[in-house]
Amino acid sequence: MNVVATSIPEVKVLEPRRFGDDRGFFMETFREQWFREHVADVGFVQDNHSRSMQGILRGLHYQLEQPQGKLVRVTSGEVFDVAVDLREGSATFGQWYGTRLSAENALQMWVPPGFAHGFLVLSDEAEFLYKCTDYYHPDSEQTLLWNDPTLAIEWPTENLPEVILSEKDREGSTWAEAPKFDKTGFPPSRE
Repeated sequence: MNVVATSIPEVKVLEPRRFGDDRGFFMETFREQWFREHVADVGFVQDNHSRSMQGILRGLHYQLEQPQGKLVRVTSGEVFDVAVDLREGSATFGQWYGTRLSAENALQMWVPPGFAHGFLVLSDEAEFLYKCTDYYHPDSEQTLLWNDPTLAIEWPTENLPEVILSEKDREGSTWAEAPKFDKTGFPPSRE
């Protein structure tokens, strides 16, 4: 597997080696020891799988308690995947990184704890898988507004008939209002 650096050093794109012929293909998508040595020294406790139609935008989500790191990939279709650094004091605080993940390119993206995450479905439909470093904690889930002008995320919406959002995602917090993390990826102490 090849690790591709991004504009945010802690966010990584992983490029698996795919071996194929006229019968199909094989690729290794995760190996714990390799991941700990080359990407992040974390363990995963939960796997999630979602299916969404074209134009659906999910995010930008994060949770203040039990912040999750996510290793994400697409097994069918194509999405534009985004991570936003919410770690106050980090060199890339307030910056975002986005890339296209697809079944065809087989890329994966590592989104560390302390980041908001979201994706936009570009193909007719897409299946999205993610490994999480902590369990879902609905009581502390937060949504950062996907089109906040301060972040100015360049979502590739030009070829989509519309962007479809859940009510929760339509009502996300602006960058100025959104709770942030300390530079380690955890909520600042409130003592």
